[in-house]
Amino acid sequence: MSQLFSPLSLRDVTFRNRVFVSPMCQYSSVDGFPSDWHLVHLGSRAVGGAGLVLTEATAVAPEGRISPVDAGIWSDEQAEAYRRITAFVEGAGAVAGIQLAHAGRKASTAAPWNGGGPVPPGPEGWVPVGPSPIPFGPGYTTPRELASGEVEALPELFAAAARRAVSAGFRVAEVHMAHGYLLHEFLSPLTNRRKDAFGGALENRMRLPLAVASAVRAAWPATWPVFVRISATDWVEGGWDLRQSVQLAKELRKAGVDLIDVSSGGLVPTASVPAGPGFQVPFAEAIRREAGLPTGAVGLITSPEQAEQIVATGQADAVLLGREFLRQAYWPLSAARSLGAEFPRPPQYQRA
Repeated sequence: MSQLFSPLSLRDVTFRNRVFVSPMCQYSSVDGFPSDWHLVHLGSRAVGGAGLVLTEATAVAPEGRISPVDAGIWSDEQAEAYRRITAFVEGAGAVAGIQLAHAGRKASTAAPWNGGGPVPPGPEGWVPVGPSPIPFGPGYTTPRELASGEVEALPELFAAAARRAVSAGFRVAEVHMAHGYLLHEFLSPLTNRRKDAFGGALENRMRLPLAVASAVRAAWPATWPVFVRISATDWVEGGWDLRQSVQLAKELRKAGVDLIDVSSGGLVPTASVPAGPGFQVPFAEAIRREAGLPTGAVGLITSPEQAEQIVATGQADAVLLGREFLRQAYWPLSAARSLGAEFPRPPQYQRA
């Protein structure tokens, strides 16, 4: 029996399999609203057999968007616009999840097909914010350092977004603490040079991310799971690393988080990342073992046999596919066939 296509239950939510759609920005929103593109993009992955379909990084505030054309959920109207998407995803047999995010110093950038570089303050762009006034790289706007009071207000910003996500029909909330965005910036000593209670020692650098996780957990229904995505390492000497990630995961477990979605990198543009098939899986395995939490593995997972081995050998509880889902929207259906797994097709497609 395929372990990849066995159900996974977290709290009272059961995923029909362990193939999850990783959050992937689509750069197709106007004023933060999801569009018809999002309905088709996310809906296709549900029809294609995924167990969980996660939205792109969805900003909890306008200035928290990665780009001016990214999605948000800082208003009730945006939440209402998601309802038809979540209804379709759930109707196709998948669980609908949302990634709640704030881009921090990496905000106000262009879509990749428009160069992906910084969008300067003006009609389209804005001044990003961060724990310290350190720009992401040459040519990027120096972020405004958040005042202590502004930092203290962030957990409620995420909690309010989580409450809207509940009303929108999502059943999984994932807090984005990875890839060099705001909460990751607070975690890493490379980007957090603060002298107050939110900077310095590991305990202080974890203070805001843990407060956000606790606030989202409190705002989310007790019977539904909360995920957190982290970068397990910055791939830079003196930066965030696996040892600190394990400690963070232990604290997140105490805060009621149900799964750690384990990625890496993204904090600095100069990092040397040894990318290769499954290169981040050992991080997920270590956190699962040492923190005692379910994990999701990501990163160059492309073949059914590779994904099956990760789950079957206990390296992770689920796999999250990104670019492979962009190449093959119905990847789970073909993977089930390759693995000889019993998996129901949509009735409209069964004659194929």
